[in-house]
Amino acid sequence: MKILRHIDKWLLLWTVVLFVIGLVMVFSASNVAAFMRYSSSPYRFVIRQAVFLLVGLILALIAIRFSTSFYGFISWPGLLAITVILAAVLLYGKIANGASSWIRIGIFTFQPSEFVKIIMIVWMASFYDINRHRLNSYKVSLFPLVLCAVIVGLILLQPDMGTAIIFLGIVGFIFLLVPIDFKIKVKTVLIVLAIALIGAIIIIASGNTLLFKHQINRFNFTNPCSEENFYDQGNQVCNGYIAMNNGGLFGKGLGNSTQKYLYLPDSHTDFIFPIIIEELGLVFGCFILLIYFLVLTRIIVIGNSSHNKRNAIMCYGIAFYLFLHIIINLMGVTGLIPMTGVPLPFLSYGGSFTICLVVALTIVQRVAIENKLKKG
Repeated sequence: MKILRHIDKWLLLWTVVLFVIGLVMVFSASNVAAFMRYSSSPYRFVIRQAVFLLVGLILALIAIRFSTSFYGFISWPGLLAITVILAAVLLYGKIANGASSWIRIGIFTFQPSEFVKIIMIVWMASFYDINRHRLNSYKVSLFPLVLCAVIVGLILLQPDMGTAIIFLGIVGFIFLLVPIDFKIKVKTVLIVLAIALIGAIIIIASGNTLLFKHQINRFNFTNPCSEENFYDQGNQVCNGYIAMNNGGLFGKGLGNSTQKYLYLPDSHTDFIFPIIIEELGLVFGCFILLIYFLVLTRIIVIGNSSHNKRNAIMCYGIAFYLFLHIIINLMGVTGLIPMTGVPLPFLSYGGSFTICLVVALTIVQRVAIENKLKKG
C-alpha cells in the first residue's frame, strides 16, 4: 500500500519495540501461572496475546485506509452502539475480579468499557469540530459531558472504578482543551468539583456502605507489607516491592523471577512492571519509561502538525489516554495510589485493551499520513 509510506516511522519503531518487549515479558511472567494455576501450556497467554496483536494489526491495516473524517462519521453510531452494549453488560456481563465488565458476543468475549474510551475521543473531536462556531452555547458545549455522565454511570454500576476514572479524565481533558467559552468552562469546572466534593462527603458519612468491599479494600494501600495488610489487600503491592527489590539495577536475568511463582497473582497483567524490574533491572525499567516518553512526545508532535482541530484533538486525547494508563498503573504498583486494575500499555496481557491500543495508534498514524499528504 502506497499510503503506508507516509506513516510516522519513529512512532512505528518505538511502538514495535514496546510490543515486542511486551510479548517477551508476558511469556516470562505468565508461563508458571499458566502451568501451575491453569494446568495449561506455558505458552497459553503469550499465544493469546500474539493473536490479540494480530487482530489489532488486521484492523489497523483496514482502518488506516480511511480518512479521519470517516472516523468521525462512524464514531456517532459507534458511541450509540457501545453505550447500549455497556447497558447490556449489567444484565448479561461476565464477572471477573469483582466487576461485571465483560460480555460475550458469539465466540468473542470483550470489555466494552475499553472501547468506549477510544470511541469517545474520536466522537468528541468530531463533535467539537463540527460545532466549532457554536462553542459559546451551553447546550452545545456541555452535551458531551451529559453523555459522559451516562456512560460513567454505566461503568460505575459494573463496578469498574479504574476505567471510570480514566474515562472521566479523558473527557475532562478534551473539554478543557477545546476552545469553549471561558465562562462556560469555569462554571462547569466549579460545578463538577462541587459535585465531586459532595459525593465524597456522602460516601465518608455513610461509612463507605455505598462502596463494594473490594473497592474499600483498595483504599487501604498504605503500608502494604505490614502484618495486618500483607495477607489481605496489601499482598500484591508488597510482593511487587519484593520483586523490584530483588531486581536491583540490572535484574536477575530474563525468566529468573521468583515472584511470578504464584506470589504475585497478576504478574502478567497489572503487575507486569515489577516482574520486568526483577528480571531485567531498574536500568531497563528506566529505558521503558524513556520509550514511553518518546511515544507520547511523537503523538503530540503529530497533533501539533495537524491541519485541523479534529485531528489535533484526537492525537492529544490519545496521548492523554496513554499517559493516564501509564501513570495510574505505575503509581498503583508502587503503592502511591490505590490499585485500580488498570493495564500498562504495550506490556500487560489483555485482549480488549491491546486491540484498542493498536486502533488508537492507527488513528494517530492516519493523522500523520494526512499531515504529509497535505504538505504535498
